[in-house]
Amino acid sequence: MVSGRGVLISGNWKMNENHFEALKLVQELAALLAAGTIPPGREVSLHPPFTSLRTVQTAVESDHIPVALGAQNCHFEDRGAYTGEVSAEMLAKLDVRYVITGHSERRQHFAETDEIVARKIDAILRHGMLPIVCVGETLAERDAGAAEAKVRGQVRAVLEGRPSEVVASIVLAYEPIWAIGTGRAASPTDAEEMCAAIRSEIGRFAPSAAAAIRIQYGGSVTPETAAELLSGEDVDGFLVGGASLDAQRFAAIVRAGA
Repeated sequence: MVSGRGVLISGNWKMNENHFEALKLVQELAALLAAGTIPPGREVSLHPPFTSLRTVQTAVESDHIPVALGAQNCHFEDRGAYTGEVSAEMLAKLDVRYVITGHSERRQHFAETDEIVARKIDAILRHGMLPIVCVGETLAERDAGAAEAKVRGQVRAVLEGRPSEVVASIVLAYEPIWAIGTGRAASPTDAEEMCAAIRSEIGRFAPSAAAAIRIQYGGSVTPETAAELLSGEDVDGFLVGGASLDAQRFAAIVRAGA
């Protein structure tokens, strides 16, 4: 990680924690973060389910907890007949700063394409928030030697053609699909090589953004693996799933390598 870019550690709670549980978790995390120093240049974001966003927002603001509020998804339209959906405009009114889009689970279970992801990025940016854009390959693609081509293609599909200053503000999350929730993390070498390839690909169409954009790694990150993963020159943080539901483990990841 190059210190000038800063580090972003994001906790994706997925479909876990009702609003009572969410309040308890964020209060536990707040106490742990207050008990020690968050390393300079390191930012933390929490991404609870939609039903817990207001609860977490209130806790964060009233108790001055040093975390940014994040969401897990949004629709690409601002409003309309989309039953069950939540718009970027709605999230912005809750002071959400980061919105995850393109997560492999959304692509797999809800048939989200690169085109849909690109439209969601547009909506997130339009309302003054920052997207965390997920890219990654399956185990079959990695075993076939197609991992890098797959990931480079995803990056181009959703970011190419945007102004360099916009690309530089976006966060990319490399999440090898075979490592999500499996307990099988990519090796530090695997993570660094793919994050470097992503940065190289950005350099092809937005050269001035390549050095500035933050690239996270996501996939079975633990307190035990975090420091070594973060030592890679091109790894600028984590998108943490299961470990973010345990306040002590997540706080340890936040401080990893310090």
